[in-house]
Amino acid sequence: MKVAIASDHGGMNIREEIKTLMEELGIDYEDFGCECTASVDYPDYALPVAERVAAGEFDRGILICGTGIGMSIAANKVKGARCALVHDVYSAKLTRQHNDTNIIAMGERVIGPGLAREIAEMWLTTDFEAGRHAVRIGKIADYEERSGQ
Repeated sequence: MKVAIASDHGGMNIREEIKTLMEELGIDYEDFGCECTASVDYPDYALPVAERVAAGEFDRGILICGTGIGMSIAANKVKGARCALVHDVYSAKLTRQHNDTNIIAMGERVIGPGLAREIAEMWLTTDFEAGRHAVRIGKIADYEERSGQ
């Protein structure tokens, strides 16, 4: 598995925690930044990650900002990106099993590093169940194609 990870200035601490987790799990990743504490614009980090995941260059993506909301909104503008805003372990599990999400977003001002680590580990180690859920994901992909997204 290869993961793209990024944060804006509001998510740098959790990004570092999750990078450590991925190293411990032996997961290959690329860090898309940011590398500053000054305010930056979250679309500048969310969109490149979502584009690279949707293109198949990365299997999954993890995005962190202050709340996770901006990152998830931006990522979901990219055709083929299925980004879920996740702040609990149960949702992390179900978003993989039922929604085949390829990106998650989290908010550093909402959750701490310990919970973020648990969420990321659950999400990274959970498989898509397919079956009836694949039909639903197919309907979303069909809509994207028809609407020119």
